[in-house]
Amino acid sequence: MAVAEAAPVRLSLAERLSRMIAQDGPLSQAEYMAICLHDPADGYYATRPGLGAEGDFITAPEVSQIFGELIGLWAMEVWRALGKPPRVALVELGPGSGALTSDLMRAARLDPDFLSAVELWLVEASPILQARQFACLSPHAPRFASWIDDLPEDAPLIVVGNEFLDCFGARAFVRRQGQWLERRIGLDETGCLVFGLAPPPSGFVGPVEAPEGAVFETSPAQTAVAAMIAQRLVAQGGASLLIDYGRGTPELGDTFQALKSHQRVDPLAAPGQADLTVHVDFPGVAGAMRAAGAQVAPIVSQGLWLEGLGLHQRAEALACARPDLAGALSRQVARLTAPDQMGVLFKVLVAHSGLSDMSPTDEP
Repeated sequence: MAVAEAAPVRLSLAERLSRMIAQDGPLSQAEYMAICLHDPADGYYATRPGLGAEGDFITAPEVSQIFGELIGLWAMEVWRALGKPPRVALVELGPGSGALTSDLMRAARLDPDFLSAVELWLVEASPILQARQFACLSPHAPRFASWIDDLPEDAPLIVVGNEFLDCFGARAFVRRQGQWLERRIGLDETGCLVFGLAPPPSGFVGPVEAPEGAVFETSPAQTAVAAMIAQRLVAQGGASLLIDYGRGTPELGDTFQALKSHQRVDPLAAPGQADLTVHVDFPGVAGAMRAAGAQVAPIVSQGLWLEGLGLHQRAEALACARPDLAGALSRQVARLTAPDQMGVLFKVLVAHSGLSDMSPTDEP
């Protein structure tokens, strides 16, 4: 009688990471972050991306519909500055719940010609979020919504990325006794994941002046994505809008964190089960886009940028139409613009090429 073969034991992501490190050596922080977020079987975005009040984090489109509406007005201005082409690819990078694009498309109804010119493209790796986006955007699909892993090549581009670049990991270096050492993830004597320090890669040059214990982060992945976007803008014409929490000037500091149920947790405790992020290096991103040939507007705070687009006027109009929502709208505006909330920590970077009118990128 044949004996049934035992089913293979399925290892957790933590177990697979431990085996990988035991075999190949410690991982850089950026490598660890990429695996935890994007592993096709157990990565965070493959299994449990949690947006909104009931999830792990909340983004600006979930705070207020006004956020997406104002970005819709910005997109229409870009299209006009492009000369009103009959076809334009409107691309959202990492659309999350789909709320931003839904609100953007509602604002786009103000200009039927723009609406008829728009082809909507969504860059999203998570099957779970793709399903959520389709449900949110069903009024616009299938005419508009197409999921891709790259930017379209045959039309001018309007690219929007809200809290997209922060999921691209950064390598971290720590100052010890006058030298820079790289923070890496290895194993302790019990086989558990642990932070450690190792010599930096060949050719690494960090800041010369830094105090003992300082942390320096650099993200080649963020700058590579930014350069690719800029190259496409130069080749096809258009503009990109990148909004994220991050640095507006070069700074030292450790920004690596894990979020679960809106609380910070140990990033090594449960790989794949928490959202991992780092602050965006906006000066590095801006420099990469300029080097690729795009024109880049000054980095500004989210609060100033939204106010320049008419955030308060839109909130007042909604409050007049729905006085019962006036209090909620006031809290939403504060969440988006107050210095102690999202107003200063979040930055806005606009890059463009081929625009006849510079107004869509003017600093408020």
